[in-house]
Amino acid sequence: MSTRTLPLLFINLGGEMLYILDQRLRAQNIPADKAKKVMNDIITTMFNKKFLEELFKPQELYSKKALRTVFDRLAHASIMRLNQASMDKLYDLMTMAFKYQVLLCPRPKDILLVSFNHMDAIKDFVKDTPSILSQVDETYQQLIEMYTPLSNGEFQLIRQTLLIFFQDMHIRVSIFLKDKVQNSNGRFVLPISGPVPRGTQVPGLIRIFSCAGEELTRLQFKNGGNYSSALREGSFELFGDRVTKLGTNMYSVSRPVETHMSGASKSSAQHTKVNAAPNPLAKEELNLLARLMGGLEVQKPGSTDNGFRVNLFATDEEEEEALISRPDELSYGVINIQATKITVSFRISRPMQNWPRSWESSQSLEISLQVPAAKETTFWP
Repeated sequence: MSTRTLPLLFINLGGEMLYILDQRLRAQNIPADKAKKVMNDIITTMFNKKFLEELFKPQELYSKKALRTVFDRLAHASIMRLNQASMDKLYDLMTMAFKYQVLLCPRPKDILLVSFNHMDAIKDFVKDTPSILSQVDETYQQLIEMYTPLSNGEFQLIRQTLLIFFQDMHIRVSIFLKDKVQNSNGRFVLPISGPVPRGTQVPGLIRIFSCAGEELTRLQFKNGGNYSSALREGSFELFGDRVTKLGTNMYSVSRPVETHMSGASKSSAQHTKVNAAPNPLAKEELNLLARLMGGLEVQKPGSTDNGFRVNLFATDEEEEEALISRPDELSYGVINIQATKITVSFRISRPMQNWPRSWESSQSLEISLQVPAAKETTFWP
């Protein structure tokens, strides 16, 4: 597992979230000034300096539930509100879009180009707000300094870590189904055509050499696809042509987007409680989450005139249906903590099977964490 994966995962998922919210704000005819405020508030929070300092520290990729909590918090960092069904759909679209992009990257290093495409789009959202733009540019420089020196092997480890994170997610998305890049079971269809990765040749030729290194003969074979030569290298600088379209806004053309949980995913969700092994890093994860949450302030609308709700479904009725049919496993118990430099203890009880040897004599695990001073911190344990 790579300890450098979390910043890329967060920035790419955040970029996809902004694409979706921008499309929904326009589709629901939200006034331009309110829509701009929503985007600016979310991007300001997303690129908060203290928040990113914690994010860019080398660390293991933590659980899906912890990451979902961060994005729940981030999505409500403005006057906009989403109900639980719309938030579920938003997160499903974000994760499946980035999973598809990771799978289609010709080389592991191209994940960085995908990240830069998201960053370029985020810069475009705030191009008229210099203070926020400077925050985004600062993060851009951090990405360049941290990731451009990495070797191909290190990028391969990052790609592997991302795919492990996404491997059990098989949500069907209407855009992908219509474009025939996703099957009805939620799994993606990988192409057998197009340009080969940079630095490689089109498959179809076998060359045989002598012990002295002289070429003796050539054999041709059918490669089973329709491949072409590699495209030119994309730019890894602050400005430049990324070449790849992965990571650009696929919602720029208005298309309705629906998500459906596949049968395999439903079965997996239903057995989550049975199969879930205790996380030995739970204490560290909760402490990290507390530090991250310190930089994510949720705004509370001063009046009903200022705040508004965004619906990610075509109608309110569809949203209500989705909320009713939502699996219980996706519901989180909420703990509201008045954070005034206190110590909060969580006691988590679990069946004894599959626990580490050091815990065998205990029937519960008590976790304590220091919560930073803040108005209020919300956890989903």
